[in-house]
Amino acid sequence: MEKQEEKVGFDGKKVKILGPTFEEGTPEAPANWRKKIGSRQDKLNYLVAGERYWYSKEWYGSEKRKNPA
Repeated sequence: MEKQEEKVGFDGKKVKILGPTFEEGTPEAPANWRKKIGSRQDKLNYLVAGERYWYSKEWYGSEKRKNPA
């Protein structure tokens, strides 16, 4: 059974919400993205996409902001 917590909503009523669903602990081995991506070009594309996500001003999609931070 999932853990449920009781919180107060915006309207002041008590609501039940889903609690934490993760398993506590640490992974057996750290994730290594370099091993998951095969070729050098794929690795470069991965890094370029990450740079574009964090630093680009012309990003589009769900992460686009009308007013830059």
